[in-house]
Amino acid sequence: MSPYLEWLCYLLLLVVCGAGLLVNILGMPGLWLIVIGALAYGWGTGFVHFGLWGMVTLVGLAVVAEIVEFIAGSAGAKAAGGSKRGMMGAVAGGLVGGIVGTGFLPVVGTIVGAIAGSFLGAAVVEMAIGKPADHSFRVGVGAAKGRFWGIVSKTGIGLVMTVVVMVIAVPMHRRKVIVLPPGTPIMVPASQPATMQ
Repeated sequence: MSPYLEWLCYLLLLVVCGAGLLVNILGMPGLWLIVIGALAYGWGTGFVHFGLWGMVTLVGLAVVAEIVEFIAGSAGAKAAGGSKRGMMGAVAGGLVGGIVGTGFLPVVGTIVGAIAGSFLGAAVVEMAIGKPADHSFRVGVGAAKGRFWGIVSKTGIGLVMTVVVMVIAVPMHRRKVIVLPPGTPIMVPASQPATMQ
């Protein structure tokens, strides 16, 4: 593969990483998009610039991000006394709110919409199952806080993943150094006499 094509693939990989970060804010598996993009880049370039340890690092970070997001989201709703249905309402509301918010103002609107949607989804579901208004409001606030910290944590880990990709996958062509065992004879053409350095 030519160096120009490798650099083009690298730039496409960075675009995929950026898209993964944005999709992540919507509550979708954006970090896994980064992992798949890195795998495709590695495969397309013969795993010369991005190999096994890079993939292991990305997968590990993505798993940690999912665990952190799950703990943050459920902890917020649980601390406020929410039911499982309320938590599911928060997830659905966060997804719908993120999509609607993106239509108004990308990125910022997405975050605000996801947080507001989590609040409304949890509060409405709690009220629908017969919980008092003050309880439903508390659960909604807890779900919104959990969603916020989940977004912040997962996006932070996504940024770390993007930096890992930027550093490890950069298509720099390094010269191969051949190390010979001591005492190995070196053949030098007659026109180029060997010199001691």
